[in-house]
Amino acid sequence: MKEIKIGVIGSGSTYNPELIEGLLKRREELPVAEIALMDINPERLEITGALAERMVKKAGVNTRVIKTLDRKVAMDGADFVITQIRVGLMEGRARDERIPLEFGVIGQETTGPGGFSMALRTIPVMLEIGREMEKLSPNGWMINFTNPSGLVTEALNHHTKMRMIGLCNSPITLQNRLATLFNISKDRIWMDYFGLNHLSFISKVFLDGDDVTAEVIKRISEGDARELPGYPFNPTVLKALGMIPNGYLQFFYHRDKLLEKLMSSPGRAETVMKIDGELLELYKDPNLNEKPKILEQRGGAWYSDAACALISAMVNDKKEVHIVNVKNQGAIGGLGAEDVVEVPALIKRSGAYPVVMGEMPLSVRALIQTVKTYELLTVKAAVEGSRDAAILALVNHPLVPSVDIAEQLFNRILEENREWLPQFK
Repeated sequence: MKEIKIGVIGSGSTYNPELIEGLLKRREELPVAEIALMDINPERLEITGALAERMVKKAGVNTRVIKTLDRKVAMDGADFVITQIRVGLMEGRARDERIPLEFGVIGQETTGPGGFSMALRTIPVMLEIGREMEKLSPNGWMINFTNPSGLVTEALNHHTKMRMIGLCNSPITLQNRLATLFNISKDRIWMDYFGLNHLSFISKVFLDGDDVTAEVIKRISEGDARELPGYPFNPTVLKALGMIPNGYLQFFYHRDKLLEKLMSSPGRAETVMKIDGELLELYKDPNLNEKPKILEQRGGAWYSDAACALISAMVNDKKEVHIVNVKNQGAIGGLGAEDVVEVPALIKRSGAYPVVMGEMPLSVRALIQTVKTYELLTVKAAVEGSRDAAILALVNHPLVPSVDIAEQLFNRILEENREWLPQFK
């Protein structure tokens, strides 16, 4: 079996041990000759890279671990490049969450104006990376975890020629929760799944081929699985939908409660920054050679399983089905063929082939189409530095209540992010 090189852009992330663990766990089917870890922060890179080296040594494999501040070194000749960057760092996330609240609008990292702000900073950098990858590893695949994943994948698919798949841990998290609910292995669960990243629905759940959707909805609404979707949704809306919404739908279906909560409590960014600091201190321990338990509090459950299983499916031409972010190509009726969607796809060595999910139900069609319009306008704004497109993107987002607030929001976002938004000068 051919040995492969994996480059990781953003290796200073405290998620990095998850990824290393996932690769080592699959060493029999995924022969990784080299892992090139890259980050712009030399201190964080040294800490997370040294832990990666100790984990590899403990596993007794011959994989080389390279630490570099040059992303071209990480990408050069790579079979797979995993991107997990955060432009503006965690302080940028804190601003993204805080600014919308000044206008009585939900502030969240990937959804609404918070995700919009993050996308404006991130898309230009990711396009630079994509264009470098076109030259340095033209036959390689980018696996993108960088948030907001759907928007970043949309931009890369429209404005670069390299091969890439967008990935999120939400679908695999839902599948694992369903497996736990029935006390079975997750490979016995099939989900008819459609939508956009962080705006998706499970329309059907099958257990060994039998439709158990009604039972799952009943158990979520009335019984022992209220938190399965990621939020205790109103049982009436669950019954009316007849589907299971992704937890991020809480910001649309329960915006009043969520806004009140966000206005009165510290943002998630502050919590994550604290956990991040604790993790880095743990990682410095020269005797630590495995992923620490506290990493589970960081979020991103099953992150490494999603990424490493996808890579293994491609390397080994497994023809497995994974839920990924790819061009629609007719998988969801009511969206354009070139629009990026989150759906099950057949994974082969040659790429991801989306499974047809059919027409969107009337009950969610307008919401998904409206948010896709917002996404396309956001990509246009980020790429072209278009103020008009930026304001129209916010105007089209369901969480933004008026044109006036959209304009004020954009002005505040620009004011707080000028360092990262040179395209708007």
